[in-house]
Amino acid sequence: MAETLTLPQTTDRQAIYDSLIPQIAALVEGEPDLIANLANIAAALKEAFGFFWVGFYLKKANQLVLGPFQGPIACTRIAFGKGVCGAAYTRQETILVPDVEQFPGHIACSSASKSEVVIPVFDRGGNVTMVLDVDSDLVNDFNEIDVAGLEQIAGLITKL
Repeated sequence: MAETLTLPQTTDRQAIYDSLIPQIAALVEGEPDLIANLANIAAALKEAFGFFWVGFYLKKANQLVLGPFQGPIACTRIAFGKGVCGAAYTRQETILVPDVEQFPGHIACSSASKSEVVIPVFDRGGNVTMVLDVDSDLVNDFNEIDVAGLEQIAGLITKL
C-alpha cells in the first residue's frame, strides 16, 4: 500500500471507517514489526478523524506502558485498573466515556481531553496485550460507530 490514505470528503464517521479499515488492513498486512504497525495505525486514525490524541498502551509486567501515539505528550505508565485505560484493560471490555470529568479515577494526562474511548486489544489466545486509547477535546465526541470501527481496527492488530 502507498504511504497515503484515500479518505472520503465527509464528516460521516461510518463512511470514514468503511474507507479507512481496509486501508489499515492493507497497510499492516505482511509487516511483521508490531511497533511499526501500531505507529501507522495511530497516524492513520489521527489523519482520518483529527482526534486530539490516539495511541496505544502496551502491557509490560504489571502495568500499561505508553507505546506509539499521535498527539501531545502523554502519561508514560498506567496501573492496571486505574483511569479509563487501566479499567478497559482490567475489565477486558471497551469503555466509552462521554465526559472524562464524570469518570471516577480518570487520569488527566491532558486537561484538554474531554471525552475518551478505550478498546482492549487481545492476542490470539484471548489475553489483553494492550489498549487503543482515543481522546477528543470535545465532550461526547464518540458514539457506537466509533466503538464498532475502533474494535474492528483492534481486531486487525490481534491478527498480526
